[in-house]
Amino acid sequence: MDKEKYAIIDIGSNTMRLVIYLKEKSGRLKEIENVKVVARLRNFLSDEGDLMKEGIRVLVETLHSFREVTNHHRLDEVKCVATATIRQAKNKQEILDCVKKNTDFTIRILSEYEEAYFGYLAVVNTTPYNNGITIDIGGGSTEVTYFHERKLIHFHSFPFGALSLKKQFIVGDIPTEMEMITLREFIYEQFSQLDWINGKELPIIGIGGSARNMVQIHQEYASYPIAGVHQYLMSREDVFEMNQYLQSLSFSELQKVEGLSKDRADIIIPAVEVFRQLVSIVGASHFALSRKGLRDGVFFEELTKEFGISVFPNVVEESFYELATDYNINLNHVFHVTNGAVIITELLNKAGIISTTKEDELFLKRGAFVYNLGSYIDSESSSQHTFYLLANRTIDGLFHKDRMIVALIASYTSKSGFKRYVAPYSQWFTKEELHTYRMLGAILKFAYSLNATKRNIIKSIDLHVDSDELTFTIICHHDWKPEQYQAEKQKKHLEKLLKMPITIIFSKEK
Repeated sequence: MDKEKYAIIDIGSNTMRLVIYLKEKSGRLKEIENVKVVARLRNFLSDEGDLMKEGIRVLVETLHSFREVTNHHRLDEVKCVATATIRQAKNKQEILDCVKKNTDFTIRILSEYEEAYFGYLAVVNTTPYNNGITIDIGGGSTEVTYFHERKLIHFHSFPFGALSLKKQFIVGDIPTEMEMITLREFIYEQFSQLDWINGKELPIIGIGGSARNMVQIHQEYASYPIAGVHQYLMSREDVFEMNQYLQSLSFSELQKVEGLSKDRADIIIPAVEVFRQLVSIVGASHFALSRKGLRDGVFFEELTKEFGISVFPNVVEESFYELATDYNINLNHVFHVTNGAVIITELLNKAGIISTTKEDELFLKRGAFVYNLGSYIDSESSSQHTFYLLANRTIDGLFHKDRMIVALIASYTSKSGFKRYVAPYSQWFTKEELHTYRMLGAILKFAYSLNATKRNIIKSIDLHVDSDELTFTIICHHDWKPEQYQAEKQKKHLEKLLKMPITIIFSKEK
């Protein structure tokens, strides 16, 4: 039986893209094909506003090539959406008729609202933000939204994009000093129309190819140690620095910049200038990237029809349940291990042995949820696989640093293993933070040993503290010998961190 696949064609002003997704058993859509054609349809708009015959030819030929790919995947139904250039073309009906006649695709022209809404929808369903401002710079339009408590409050679509700004203000491959001044004045004037963004002091979430390219350039520039751009964070100063850096380069140097698509070399400067201006006007402390955008938003719209919702109640919880499904995590076992780890942490806190925060407890719970996840691949090297999978898989709703913390806690086996895993990222954390994460990892490992056979035999856990010794009393429903063996074996990690010997007393419930 064929696996369930979905496809969408996004006809933008700069690029046309065909993306094919595979629906995994968790319900998550995994991208399996991403075919891009730099069609630059915007350049085929005449002064009168018509898409010229050459532009229509490029559009139809590109759709024919996409059909070859969708036929290979045996996809009959393909969503096909178009944005600014087709929307703004005066002869849009002629374009739609020509496409319908010469291909078997039916184009849905998105309104300005729909284009902005789908971008917003993708952001609130795949990032941790409850409040923020999104920006999606296409080739021919720029959509800005403001959302509060995950609800769309305002949107605006500007009739300019990276390609049209280049065409309007820049004669050569890169702007002259005077062209930059004129461009800046124009962008500032445009953004000044929106009183609902001025001084909001909210994070800005960028969507689309220009934002992605700026982030990729910054990752290379900063020698970023992990893969993935979704939920990547840049400070206000980082955005300013990238803007200045790119404007200092010749066109031949721009074309060689790591992280920058060569076909965007001539339009990246106006795009990043737009980001810089928005960061300044909003007073944003940072800029984040959402790799999920319009195309994902179109599919999220389907949830409205299927389940009566369009916004997930909790993004990160949704992501962890996807992990549970994809890696066959035993949720009953997770519940008992998590409960044990939380009780042990609370007992140690109450006794004044450790001092952890609510945030630490949340990391502990998330680590417990995916502890030993790597055994899905190979039980012998479970720790390494656990760390690698969590550190390198995008987890919607978790920033990169938070994802790394969960990976360190969930993969904990020993001090040496912890130090080896954290080495490339050690500059992200203070010594105190690393000590806390080691402690949480050791507590989790100990709690895991108390349910080693997955029989859920623990009724209660108590702690008695002498001046130089900790005594845990574990009351059990059934025989505890396998758990006792594992607990005695694993307690050494806690003893080293707490610098106190631990005695474990198992007892049958009365």
